[in-house]
Amino acid sequence: MTRSTLIVGNWKMYKTLAESREYIAHLKPLVKDVKSLVYLAVPFTALHASAEAAKGSKIVIGAQNVSEHAQGAYTGEIAVEMVKEAGAQFVIIGHSERRKYFHEDDAIVNRKVKKVLEQGLQPIMCIGETLEMREKGEAEKVLQHQLLHGLEGVSVSHVAGLIVAYEPIWAIGTGKQATPEIAENTQRFCRGIIAEKWGKAVADKLIILYGGSVKPENAQEILKQPDIDGLLVGGASLSAQSFSQIIEG
Repeated sequence: MTRSTLIVGNWKMYKTLAESREYIAHLKPLVKDVKSLVYLAVPFTALHASAEAAKGSKIVIGAQNVSEHAQGAYTGEIAVEMVKEAGAQFVIIGHSERRKYFHEDDAIVNRKVKKVLEQGLQPIMCIGETLEMREKGEAEKVLQHQLLHGLEGVSVSHVAGLIVAYEPIWAIGTGKQATPEIAENTQRFCRGIIAEKWGKAVADKLIILYGGSVKPENAQEILKQPDIDGLLVGGASLSAQSFSQIIEG
């Protein structure tokens, strides 16, 4: 089955409003004729401005995180409904930095995924193992647990429409990269887990991204793999020029 190719840029904690507008103005003409889907996960403060700047283009704007709560006395948190109103169409959930620095476990990820789906937005659920886990031969066990618990109670129709991003934690921001073969084998395993739990038809539709030190120099080699449907790009997405090179192939 042919799946869409999706390239997601994750700005993390970078870019002011002015910088966001300038970036998108630069990126729009560079990607107007590309076949790939183009997503940008921007800071909360830049959501509305970025969504406005991206109107009429191929660029889809989303958030990097949300609260598991709909509303309440949670100082500093932001609800799915709020990011939706600001212009977000998707939300990254369970990024390795959220899991590491903010102690988000699979139960929290699961609640956030469900909140995002309730509001009609598209979750990009991140999974991934540490180098220690991989060297101990535990990578598949960890990934299976993250998939099954992160998506526990999610309907077949919703699983088919969300996105999974596999990020080997040891390859994020380190300059290290999983070889295309490692990435392909791992993502084929993940698709198999989805097929066992939710059926082959769902697994065949599911978009699975690779993330981890993606650059213009290695992007196309990764995308040649049949089970890799796109890329989650961090540092290389901060430049509209380098991000467009990844998108254009």
